[in-house]
Amino acid sequence: MPQVTLSALITGLRTGTALASFPTDTVPALAARPDRAPAVYATKQRDFQKPLILMGSQPADLWPYVDDRAGDLGQWQAIAQDYWPGALTIVLPAQSDRLPPMNDILGPTRSIGLRVPACEVAKAILAQTGPLLTTSVNRSGQPPLRTIADINREFPELLTLSPDEVAAMGDSEVGSGEPSTVVRWGPTGWAVLRQGAIQFLG
Repeated sequence: MPQVTLSALITGLRTGTALASFPTDTVPALAARPDRAPAVYATKQRDFQKPLILMGSQPADLWPYVDDRAGDLGQWQAIAQDYWPGALTIVLPAQSDRLPPMNDILGPTRSIGLRVPACEVAKAILAQTGPLLTTSVNRSGQPPLRTIADINREFPELLTLSPDEVAAMGDSEVGSGEPSTVVRWGPTGWAVLRQGAIQFLG
């Protein structure tokens, strides 16, 4: 699919008629409305047991998707204040009724990874679409694609922005190239699941 305007990309995501790719501070995202998760897995040829990340424009957009029956929200918010926007994904208990009833999204632990990216293009899109399920743009097992030209060639069905439009919004199309650091909340506090772009100090 040809490169489109920002408004057309947002419309495609909001209506669920298309998947899209846009820059983030790490690697470009493959993104979809939460109820379009099966299409993301099909596009990537990804194992359904590998989770996706729910990305939002600000922390307040993501808290409705978590289950705070244990009263830990204050600790989660403190970490978000320290690290977001940024390359930290925090894995928290999920509010299952806000997401499709699919184990491939929540996994056996019924948890969801959340992130607010430090990228103006991504935040501008997410502010208008609401939280989106995201992953890197690549076939499963292959390196993430980093340029719009490569994404257009390998995934012509995805909506993308032109490099000029991305640059006009003050961002790069490629990001750092490093994945986000992933931490999970548990009974004993935070555990690092993946060391990525930033050092997590807890």
